[in-house]
Amino acid sequence: MMKKYNINRFIIVILLMGLTVSCKDFLDRPTEDSYTIDSFYEDDDQLYQAVNTIYNSPWYDFQRGFMKIGETLSGNMIFGIDDSYTNFTLNNSDTDIANASASLWSVNAYCNGVIENVDMKSGSAVTQYAKNTVKGEALVWKSMAYFYLVRCFGAVPIIYNNGEIIANNSSTTLKRNKVEDVYQYIVYLLEDAFELLPEENQTGRIDKYSACGLLAKVYLTKSGYGMNGTRNEEDLAQAAKYAKLVIDESGRELMPNYEDIFQLKNNFSDESLIAWHWTVGSQWTSQNSLQSDLSMGNFSDAVQSWGNWVYPSIDLQTAFDENAGSLVRNNRDTRRKATMMMVGDHYDYFWVESGGFDYNWDNATDGTYGGAITFGSGSGSNCAKHIVGRLADAEAQVPGATLDRMSTPLSTHILRLADVYLIYAEAVLGNGNSTSDAGALAAYNAVRERALHSYYEPASSITFEDIDKERRLELALEGDRWYDIVRLHYYKPEEAKAMITAQERGYWQGLNDFYEKDDASNLEIFTHKVSGLSDDDFTLPFPEVDLSLNPGLMDEPVDFDFSSIGY
Repeated sequence: MMKKYNINRFIIVILLMGLTVSCKDFLDRPTEDSYTIDSFYEDDDQLYQAVNTIYNSPWYDFQRGFMKIGETLSGNMIFGIDDSYTNFTLNNSDTDIANASASLWSVNAYCNGVIENVDMKSGSAVTQYAKNTVKGEALVWKSMAYFYLVRCFGAVPIIYNNGEIIANNSSTTLKRNKVEDVYQYIVYLLEDAFELLPEENQTGRIDKYSACGLLAKVYLTKSGYGMNGTRNEEDLAQAAKYAKLVIDESGRELMPNYEDIFQLKNNFSDESLIAWHWTVGSQWTSQNSLQSDLSMGNFSDAVQSWGNWVYPSIDLQTAFDENAGSLVRNNRDTRRKATMMMVGDHYDYFWVESGGFDYNWDNATDGTYGGAITFGSGSGSNCAKHIVGRLADAEAQVPGATLDRMSTPLSTHILRLADVYLIYAEAVLGNGNSTSDAGALAAYNAVRERALHSYYEPASSITFEDIDKERRLELALEGDRWYDIVRLHYYKPEEAKAMITAQERGYWQGLNDFYEKDDASNLEIFTHKVSGLSDDDFTLPFPEVDLSLNPGLMDEPVDFDFSSIGY
């Protein structure tokens, strides 16, 4: 189980002031009790170390919510025996929602602390370039935290400055701010970051084009809020503008081989604009724990896992034009195998000591954690993304890499170049029924060409449905799909509801007999569909601990005074 914290989300803002450091290497962790704030921000190197932590630790408790919210609510995944996300029966006592909230407010607090300390505590040897860069990185991470908060919970408090909350003793009386103000606040933060960040940063770190890409995504999402059937044209134009800057000026290109993006050797790939970068060590919360949740029991000799009953949905398989009720894979879209394992698949980068891993629904033998794998997926598939595998697999990817019981160092890509390509296509399409714009087609077709290879045929015109399907397949199991549906719900709520209610969220019966005995007599889908969706189902409930300590969160949202912070 992931480590859980029973901490009020707003008290975190007071307690965490952003001083968490690491050594010369981007992800190394030193002893932290040898520094104080007053003695730490003395040179550029220390300044960069101060922001390193924001690339992993405060995000740690969001990992499970990242998948359950992003993928299970959206219909891409079934998450074990917890059917509350599948059935839209969530309540404010849900542990993973509470952990997600705590994590996101923790990120905000870290970022505020770093930004404040850069201005207040930096020594005379610190260069302005380093100050700008570190502040820009923190601003982007703060924007990302608020982007998740507003899309998950709707109206939330805007906490601009930790010091003010402390001085005013107002952590338990914070009011929610209107959704449109939260989006405008994110835009202001990212515009500042865009001005501060360099075009190129150290490997793996956020740069100007990371801010550009996120701005494009925020504007695209913002464009539909409060609208009815159409989107704000000015916001769409801004989304297209910033996406185009990334496409034309960043120098980044799509990786030729899709499945390479998600392997350990490409943690810092050119395609990754923003990522959580994890490490395995003594610092708890610095590691990626997703393999434990998502991989089959006994899949690794080093990482414990309990993901037999966590699996991609039948509906996602259908989107890939696959059918677990057949032994024949079409393999037209290379993203399917890189996303989910199905019978007949071979992976040369898993179980390298044994010549690779074959997903054949047999009792494949591992070692340390109990021997044979039990294939228990209700959809006839298991996750391939977010998985490193065994110790030898990690070492083959990155010499010296290690794994631990709930720990891998595999980066989690939060914003990729392909996402920006599809954002651009959607922004150019805008409120039209279709588009033949050359730039939009080039972006859309580039994503499809990589995925389809010899099966690729260029599209000469695209619709919203084309782009939306491409987004689903391209970003499947990357914690993003729910937010596409939330974006649609902003301006076309009935279409968003219809998208959910049309999905197959059930499971196969008779798979064992079919795969092991070639007996299909009991093979059928136990169908399950969501019904009775309301608009409220597109916003998560505030955790009960937040409400008990700050009942004002139930009050109507208020305007945010942007003049109070200089905007």
